[in-house]
Amino acid sequence: MSRQIKADLCLLTITLVWGVSFVLIRNVLAHIPSFAYLALRFIIASAILLLLYHRKLKLLDTKALLYGLFLSFLLAGGMALQVTGLYYTTASNSAFITALSVVFVPVISALMFKQKPDRYSVIGVILAAIGLYFITGGINFNFNKGDFLTFLSAICFSLQIIYIDKFTEKCDPLLLSILQISFCALIYPVIWFAIDFQTVTFNVTVVYTLIITGALCTALAYTVQTVAQKHTTPTHTAMIFSMEPVFGLFFALIIPDSMGMTEKLTMNTVLGSILIFLGIMASEAKTIFREVRE
Repeated sequence: MSRQIKADLCLLTITLVWGVSFVLIRNVLAHIPSFAYLALRFIIASAILLLLYHRKLKLLDTKALLYGLFLSFLLAGGMALQVTGLYYTTASNSAFITALSVVFVPVISALMFKQKPDRYSVIGVILAAIGLYFITGGINFNFNKGDFLTFLSAICFSLQIIYIDKFTEKCDPLLLSILQISFCALIYPVIWFAIDFQTVTFNVTVVYTLIITGALCTALAYTVQTVAQKHTTPTHTAMIFSMEPVFGLFFALIIPDSMGMTEKLTMNTVLGSILIFLGIMASEAKTIFREVRE
């Protein structure tokens, strides 16, 4: 099995983890303000990474520091814009626009770095984009402030994927992950206290959600992303991440919300999930064919 296939499987695994987090976050935000949740989640993740990999800080230099800071601004900015956008737009609009990074990544890569995707990736992107339209319920074209903020959020996430690919060529991936998460752990408390300060009441739901999403969905997931992207392409990464709403839907079907309700399966969500899966298979076809020939 090639390094790219292994990397893509790792990325698929963390996408599944993020799919679980959709349901956990949906349930916990009834108990904790959004920016307080993000601040505490990244503080926990940063503490875990520093505890496990503090020796990597010996590799710290100005270049790594600037790379980590830049990635943290993209990641923190993307999440902050997405959360703020939800105050002004619908959940379906937010989900669809955010997931459009599957389209933005190859377009931005081609414009900025002349990295044109192959025909397999183009077919995969088209299938995934159509699938996302169905699975998220489409989009209300009455474009508003929330949609624009979410659009900027998707651009931030797309750039984060692209620049991780660039920076891991010149810097240790684990060190980049530590710096990216740790800077976010500093940025989010500032946003929480300066812009949207609300007190937190801790309960069992808040505590276990913070631990799970901090340890698995942040410390583990973003570290795996940073390391795995060294062996795959930004377009492949974005394609695999388009499975996040599919996994989110699956877990929402079996895990009830705070009101004891679960999501209902529809023909649109089934069709969307199939198209996204076919899109990923199409984008992987070239690698699979190459392995078979070898």
